[in-house]
Amino acid sequence: MKVKSRRFIGLVIKRLKAAYPDQMHTQLEYSNKWELLIAVILSAQTTDVSVNKVTKKLFANFPGPEDLLDLKPDDLYPYIRSIGLYRGKSKRLIEAAKMLVSQFDSKVPTNTKDLMKIPGVGRKVANVVLSEGFGINEGIAIDTHCITVSNRLGLANTHNPEVIERVLIKITPKDEWNNISHLFIALGRDTCQARKKICERCVLNDICISSTVKNDTYKNRNIHNI
Repeated sequence: MKVKSRRFIGLVIKRLKAAYPDQMHTQLEYSNKWELLIAVILSAQTTDVSVNKVTKKLFANFPGPEDLLDLKPDDLYPYIRSIGLYRGKSKRLIEAAKMLVSQFDSKVPTNTKDLMKIPGVGRKVANVVLSEGFGINEGIAIDTHCITVSNRLGLANTHNPEVIERVLIKITPKDEWNNISHLFIALGRDTCQARKKICERCVLNDICISSTVKNDTYKNRNIHNI
């Protein structure tokens, strides 16, 4: 059974904010919206830490989309070789730069529809860029941690990120859309790891239907009526 209570999600957010007060923003390092876009594209199937290691030199050498126009993908290999899927990402960075220059006056778009026209940008990337770069909530960025946490909490029974996003949008206040993504990521990195649950340390262990900690609070609570 799926938990679809606004009261429940409010309790989850409250506890996670208390547990991870410094985690409600991206861990990617950037100084402008162009750099944010590139960093988020590079972060696919790669840790933020790994991306941050390569972007400092990358941004210093290519500070704007115009600086990539005459490059070939292999020109970028030396800069991003250490991260996953670097060949495909090199190609997409150049294609993204060309589209920004030709269609958007070298500026990062401020809406999901236009952002998703850019090579390398799907819903997750668009949501992160809008929320982090512009303070605009048009959706909720769903990554693998969000998928794991949503399923374990009983919020969803699918690994489809678009379905999970729709579920969370229905029950989460709009001003918390960006926060819930980062908070679920923080929880997923800490105690709710995909391969291992550390329920005894989790701040949600008394209200989570997947918890291995079945204390009195949990037993006496009808979680679906929270």
